[in-house]
Amino acid sequence: MTIHRAGQALLLAALLITAACNGDAQADSPTEEQAQEFVRVINVEVSPVAVREFTQTVPLTGVAEAMQDVLISAEEAGVVRRVVRDKGTRVRAGQSLLRLDDQILAAQVQTATAQAQLAREVWERRRALYEEDGIGSEVSYLEAKYGADQAEGNLKALQERLARTTITAPISGILDQRLVEVGTMVSPGTPVARVVQVDPIKILAGVPERFALDIATGAKASVRFDIMPDEVFEGTITYVGATVDSGSRTFPVELTMPNPGERIKPEMVANIEVVRQVLEEAIVIPQEAMVRVEDGYTVFVARGEGNQTVAEARPITLMATQGNEAVISDGLVPGDRLIVVGQQQVANGDNIRVVEGRAEERD
Repeated sequence: MTIHRAGQALLLAALLITAACNGDAQADSPTEEQAQEFVRVINVEVSPVAVREFTQTVPLTGVAEAMQDVLISAEEAGVVRRVVRDKGTRVRAGQSLLRLDDQILAAQVQTATAQAQLAREVWERRRALYEEDGIGSEVSYLEAKYGADQAEGNLKALQERLARTTITAPISGILDQRLVEVGTMVSPGTPVARVVQVDPIKILAGVPERFALDIATGAKASVRFDIMPDEVFEGTITYVGATVDSGSRTFPVELTMPNPGERIKPEMVANIEVVRQVLEEAIVIPQEAMVRVEDGYTVFVARGEGNQTVAEARPITLMATQGNEAVISDGLVPGDRLIVVGQQQVANGDNIRVVEGRAEERD
């Protein structure tokens, strides 16, 4: 009897435990309404699509050079007697730089002047006698005229040689070098000085051949120098080469730019951005907003409001790029809410939540 009662107690305990377990299992099972609350929602950031001006440029590296760099040579032989201006001096075209000994040439000019004057007087007298009085022959008249012309030509030649004993600046600029001292004997062709013009200044660069059709004279460019990183200078393309260098596959270009204060020195390295094209009304987006797909690129836009906001995939047509920006010719319209953060985590139709700050996926 006691054993029978003990068995009943054990059976009752087992039934109670089974009922309790079934109750817990039913409590842990989510209802359909609860399951809907666990739909994945991805937080994203968006940027409104707008139209603005877009400038595409060609990056180049160039070297600054003097606009004019003239090595001046002596045209007459002689000893340097005087230094009129020293190196570092700013000079104007035609100003004296050096003077050579001119005593011998000055004496020759004086003699030639007298000879030319005498020859002129002889010719004038013979002309008067021949033309007015018929005295003398035509040969004597022509000989006198020839003698006067010859003497005059000799005088002019000596005067020009005398003038060349004063060496002058052929251009305006800075006397960058003086290569002779007082007492130096020079001959025709001896370099004596160097004058450079650095305002304006020119920049020489090589353009890759793939941009051959994009660079033309008159194109604008912005120029920066590492030594002046916060300053941007404006220049203009003034020369485009007609041939491509077979080694570098580039063609030469020159651009001219003002150099106020002459702070830009020859041989300084320049970082150049030549304007390739300007689009006045373009849809410009950040390149990181684009997602690479098998047949090109796509972007995602936010469609809908509140809890009904979803990501919509838009295939795009890429027109141009510059830096971290891209111009889109098809696929977006002004006013679209472009997903710029979180676009790599979404797919077409995904539920999204537009937030400010760094996007993250939340359950």
